[in-house]
Amino acid sequence: MTVSVHEEPVITPAVLPAVKLEPGLKEELLTRIEEEGIVIVHCSYTTRFVSSIRIWNSAVLIDQVSGSRSRLLHALNISIAPEWTEVAGGSTARFTLIFAALPKACESFDLFEDIPFPDRFEVKGIQRNEQDVYQVIIQ
Repeated sequence: MTVSVHEEPVITPAVLPAVKLEPGLKEELLTRIEEEGIVIVHCSYTTRFVSSIRIWNSAVLIDQVSGSRSRLLHALNISIAPEWTEVAGGSTARFTLIFAALPKACESFDLFEDIPFPDRFEVKGIQRNEQDVYQVIIQ
């Protein structure tokens, strides 16, 4: 699986499609943003053939300098392993991953699905921005 970082302007929350959150999750996330901060990674996965995708709870963001890991807090529009989300051939699945805050000194990081399988999601060298909102394309 080839993965690349897609260089596009950051989408601000005002233009994102509405997402239905579990009861209480919105309040919890708003509290975390104010108290700790979070990192939001919007992902796109395009396939030519019918495919299935999922994210494991072991997915992390890794600071490239310190090695500090930020754990996955929540995933939207993708199944958590062992469940699968089917992606129709010739279509693009879009999903959002919400992680705990990165260290303040972090300038670049990797998205890494820490699993013992070769088809893990992995994006290296994501450059940090002030909003901590990112878009990546998984090919």
